[in-house]
Amino acid sequence: MFRSRAKDEKAQAADKAPVTDSNQPRHPEAPKGRPTPKRSQAQTQRRSVANTSMTRKEAAKRQREERRAAMERQRQALASGDERYLPARDKGPVRRFARDFVDSRFNIAEFFLPMAVVILVLSMVRVASLQNIALLLWLVVIVLIVLDSFATAFRLKKQLNERFAGDNKRGAVAYALMRSLQMRRLRLPKPQVKRGERP
Repeated sequence: MFRSRAKDEKAQAADKAPVTDSNQPRHPEAPKGRPTPKRSQAQTQRRSVANTSMTRKEAAKRQREERRAAMERQRQALASGDERYLPARDKGPVRRFARDFVDSRFNIAEFFLPMAVVILVLSMVRVASLQNIALLLWLVVIVLIVLDSFATAFRLKKQLNERFAGDNKRGAVAYALMRSLQMRRLRLPKPQVKRGERP
């Protein structure tokens, strides 16, 4: 009743204006036909559009491809010794030195599996003297491995304290001893030093 004619005309024009999609271009003089969204609503819309640009199936496929590429890089790094793509347990100069220290020398523990097979075959033969020899060999092998492991651990700890005085050396000796139990050709990362070569 007390509203001005100009306001009534604007309201009628807004009611008659067609509702348009926000993605379509609009003539600058044409009325919107909808209220302006709040900033938080607009940001949520933009975020949802950005997130739904890739379907769940495509995202899973992309993750699988990225994981496969990372595994391939890690496999190549284990063969070449490339520090950038090695697993976390093998990274760092301390772990590298521990590997080189073990790989540069003969370890009795690395021959444990072949010797265990021989001893097992001897113990299965039903001859008392051979079974006694197999039992004696077990004891000799175990004692030699323990003594060699103690000597390796002592020397390695001394070298690590001299070369890496301020670095974190936790677990390096155990890491080296576990490596010494593996046969040289089966060790990963692959040995980067020859036997007898100083690390």
